[in-house]
Amino acid sequence: MSDPVASKSAFLCMYMKNHPDTLVAYVKYFGKVRGKVVTAQMTVIDTKGMTLTYHIKSGGNGQVHVPFKPPLAGYDDVKPRLLSMKAEAQEGLGMIKAPQLTTFEIPPYLVSVTLLICLIPAYFTCYPPLGTSFQIPFTSNEIPANVVDTFFHPARAFIAMIGFQPKLKWIAGMTLAAHAVESLYTWWLCKRYVKGCGVTAAYIAATMLSGAPVWLGIHRRVQQKRIESVMKEE
Repeated sequence: MSDPVASKSAFLCMYMKNHPDTLVAYVKYFGKVRGKVVTAQMTVIDTKGMTLTYHIKSGGNGQVHVPFKPPLAGYDDVKPRLLSMKAEAQEGLGMIKAPQLTTFEIPPYLVSVTLLICLIPAYFTCYPPLGTSFQIPFTSNEIPANVVDTFFHPARAFIAMIGFQPKLKWIAGMTLAAHAVESLYTWWLCKRYVKGCGVTAAYIAATMLSGAPVWLGIHRRVQQKRIESVMKEE
């Protein structure tokens, strides 16, 4: 399958000639080029990254490759990504201030993710013995044993494959440890992008509970604000 961005590389490189300051910012920040970069040019771009050439005032030319992390999903992803990277580079170079988040927001899917985080370990570690039926609360009906056995069959098959049954407390402990590390990263993000002790505390507490979806949500909101700020300038 052909690369949807590479096929339009010549057009995009020509278009970016109208934004020399942006290309210089890319070279200095993402390319980590020292010295005074006076000119820069995009020569190739595809879904995985872009190649830039540059000239330094003291003399000499160079070339850097800037990867896209994550890779672009398609051609429509080019403009918002380049705008976001422009704002990130300008922030890193001290040309503009970093966006500030003043409210606590969580991704809409976070409740579902948190529920899965809690239920999946229990599914694989706390399933009932074969032949167990369940009484449905507040009714005289019960879930037959054959239905319960079928529902928990994947869990038993998985445990049989790995040869041992993990303890729920082990999984809970490892999850808590991972979320504690992620909470430190969230705290670092909040120092840069969040205004207000209450909002920061809410983000850290949410990360301890749900992990990655919280700090990924901060990244998403910051990216949106970067794009909005650049769009206002243009």
